[in-house]
Amino acid sequence: MATIVGGFATSHTPTIGFAVDTNKQQDPVWAPIFQGYEPIQKWLKDEAPDVIFYIFNDHMTSFFMDHYSQFALGVGDHFPVADEGGGARDLPPLQGHPKLAEHIAKGLVADEFDLSYFQNKGLDHGCFSPMSLLFPEHKQGWPTRIIPFQVGVLMAPSPSAARCYKLGKSLRRAIQSYPENIKVAIAGTGGLSHQVHGERCGFNNTPWDMEFMERLEKDPEGLTDYTIAQLAELGGMEGAEVVMWMMMRGALAEQVEMTHQTYYLPSMTPIASLVFEERSQEKPTENDADYLARINHQLAGIEKLEGTYPFTIERSVKAFRLNNFLHELINPEHRKLFLADQEAAFEKFGLTEEERDLVRRRDWRGMIHYGVIFFMLEKLGAVVGTTNLHIYAAMKDMSLDDFQKTRNAQVLYSVAGKNEGKTDWDKAPK
Repeated sequence: MATIVGGFATSHTPTIGFAVDTNKQQDPVWAPIFQGYEPIQKWLKDEAPDVIFYIFNDHMTSFFMDHYSQFALGVGDHFPVADEGGGARDLPPLQGHPKLAEHIAKGLVADEFDLSYFQNKGLDHGCFSPMSLLFPEHKQGWPTRIIPFQVGVLMAPSPSAARCYKLGKSLRRAIQSYPENIKVAIAGTGGLSHQVHGERCGFNNTPWDMEFMERLEKDPEGLTDYTIAQLAELGGMEGAEVVMWMMMRGALAEQVEMTHQTYYLPSMTPIASLVFEERSQEKPTENDADYLARINHQLAGIEKLEGTYPFTIERSVKAFRLNNFLHELINPEHRKLFLADQEAAFEKFGLTEEERDLVRRRDWRGMIHYGVIFFMLEKLGAVVGTTNLHIYAAMKDMSLDDFQKTRNAQVLYSVAGKNEGKTDWDKAPK
């Protein structure tokens, strides 16, 4: 079974990444940043977690207000550095752990936490700023995998401290029931007190920061009573992102010991970190067999439905490249390239030979078996000028005429819009 080796918290201000990238280790103003993280670097090296469950918030970089989720779980196999406006930092992508992420997703959803899922998105300084300091060897590759968990703290209404703490408890149970023998560390990021907008810009409250860290160790449940407004009053509006530290704490044992703490306030945001090691081992009230049955309950037995392929996280990760290629057909430039030179389009997206062959042959059923979700086939059909009914018939290995005989009405349709020639099948024969 998976083991939680402990948890750590860290600020994620871009100040940290700037100090790393500009080699400020010997500068007297910047040196305390590096010195403060040496104990946590050693802790991570000694514990050697296979995976870090990394709780952070994006800063309207990859998660914009056009679709903003409260809880977004990274399920992909890699996560590159996001470009925040001045070019992406020169860091290798982080490697994900899709199997553990899917297991966690089942547990959280079964406990009624609504999630969105993401993969192949760039992660901004909320993730990479501290990671680049926590692992100085990152240029040679990251020594651990990561499951990023984005919390939507920037747009109200946002998750409360109590909600985040409860999610942490659900997260703990999910990780502990994972069947592989791996070590997992829990990271909570953000904070501490700061405000970066409005006339209150530059607000800090060091006494509150110190109280918060002490209570996080000894009385986390007492912190769940604070509203977002109260957290903003004490720690600044952006400082209210300490709810992510609460989530980390909820994922740990009831009794922990703070074995490392650092705090440095050079400018706008305290650069703080801490390590919690577990000092109690409470047994879950629900045994593993019952827990696994519960989190798998909703899809139990679906494998008996012949010709049915639920679009799971596993399938979405496996076939992401091909699904993405087909999804991009909503982009007129991609459609134009695909219709003019499909091989060039394949090359641009790096499709494998198997994936290219499925698209070349319009193997509708084969693409479903591979892991493509039907609604990408619908888009491909619209682009190449075929109908949904032709695709449905191919699913059953039937001619269109024979399939239509199984329907109450013999109609044809597709999702094609206004592009010329894409609905010629609807014109009366001459």
